[in-house]
Amino acid sequence: MSLTAFSKLGLSAPLADALKKAGITDPTEIQTQTIPPALAGRDIMATAETGSGKTLAFLLPIIERLGAPGPTRALVLAPTRELALQIEANAKIYGRRAGLRTVAVVGGQSLPSQIKALRTGVDILVATPGRLNDLIERGSVQLKAIEVFVLDEADRMLDMGFLPQVRRIIKHVPRKRQTMLLTATLSREVERLAQELLTSYTRVEAERSATTVATLTQKAFAVLSHAKTPMLLALLKQHTDQTFLVFTQTRRGADKVARILAANKHQVGTLHSDRSQSQRNTALASFRSGRVRVLVATDVAARGIDVDDISFVVNYEVPATADDYIHRVGRTARAGRDGAAYTLVSPEEESNLASIERIAGVRIERSRLTGFTDGRSEEQVKLTTEIGRLRSSSTRSFRASRAAR
Repeated sequence: MSLTAFSKLGLSAPLADALKKAGITDPTEIQTQTIPPALAGRDIMATAETGSGKTLAFLLPIIERLGAPGPTRALVLAPTRELALQIEANAKIYGRRAGLRTVAVVGGQSLPSQIKALRTGVDILVATPGRLNDLIERGSVQLKAIEVFVLDEADRMLDMGFLPQVRRIIKHVPRKRQTMLLTATLSREVERLAQELLTSYTRVEAERSATTVATLTQKAFAVLSHAKTPMLLALLKQHTDQTFLVFTQTRRGADKVARILAANKHQVGTLHSDRSQSQRNTALASFRSGRVRVLVATDVAARGIDVDDISFVVNYEVPATADDYIHRVGRTARAGRDGAAYTLVSPEEESNLASIERIAGVRIERSRLTGFTDGRSEEQVKLTTEIGRLRSSSTRSFRASRAAR
């Protein structure tokens, strides 16, 4: 595409020029499909994988539509604080020329400071559901002039149980509005929500190029549960100059792993919902800058975290679903760079990993870490792995036979 590709989608020359100066000249597929109907004021239902450019797909039409400062006319709901702050940063960059004011209101930050920011004026309001409902109840925010309502990462919003809060917010938004719903995965629940919120909408679905990118190396290391932390320490020792994003299933697990790594002289940060927003911001900033090379996180970080050049993603435990796996490993091997995703799989997790491979359509190489052993022979490890796969296959066959009855 030429340097005027965004102009051809209908964006004004100043906005296209701002994108060019930021090094963005070629629209992604989701942007190409979404921007024209969004500029025309149509409701949008967009499905595209994480990292596909969904944020600019809805933000650019909003900035173009608002044009100049006024009352709060655009509301963007995001499921996590990190994603909300990332959207805010993008809106400030590209809305600057038009003088548009963007404020993010999220939990974990000073409520009085956010109320003060709202009083000074805001055109684009980015929020997490809980904090926005709190501000509505206090009478500190007005949504009666909203022209554009965006529900970003709708699938994650539903997974986190935010639907009742979203519905409460919608009661305060004008019925006559443009609504855009964006999601990484499409479930029956998301479909129902689209029917509830959207009117005569345009359906956009960017083709999934692959469940994981070609530059990503994926390996699974068979290890007994008690030996996972020693294996993680061995991986860190083997790659002393690389950055690691380590995912755990629970907040307590993240804290425990981080404490052990710190005790072994590793610079480490933690990111989960029990951390204050200030602590989460500090952890991310330290990881981005290289002050810490290991970030231990729960799935709150799997979406909405924009950190360049992460060398390794480590699944300390096998993710609960194939979608969780895809979103986690998608934090590395970005923008054409190489990256690796390692999964530490205990015998009891083998069947779940086999299920993820089947659903996600990936083949994860089973590997052994040179110089590391958890006390089992190679034959015992192979046998345990095969038993796990057989269990998974047996479960699928049983479910299929029941469905056929």
